[in-house]
Amino acid sequence: MTLAAAAEEPVAFLLRHRRGDWGELDPFDRKQNELALRHGGRLLSAYRTRLGAITEAYRSATTLLLPQEY
Repeated sequence: MTLAAAAEEPVAFLLRHRRGDWGELDPFDRKQNELALRHGGRLLSAYRTRLGAITEAYRSATTLLLPQEY
């Protein structure tokens, strides 16, 4: 698993997401997150591990994906 290879724990990314640290999102996706917080909807975050993978998180479920899996 990429996170294990990078010596990183998924919880670190989930805590960032919970704090509203969306990671490496472009301005459009950041704005979409602001609207989702006010009106409901999907929240997106993207983080790089030391090996370059990203994670994505949703409000009803949490999914960790590699960029090539998205």
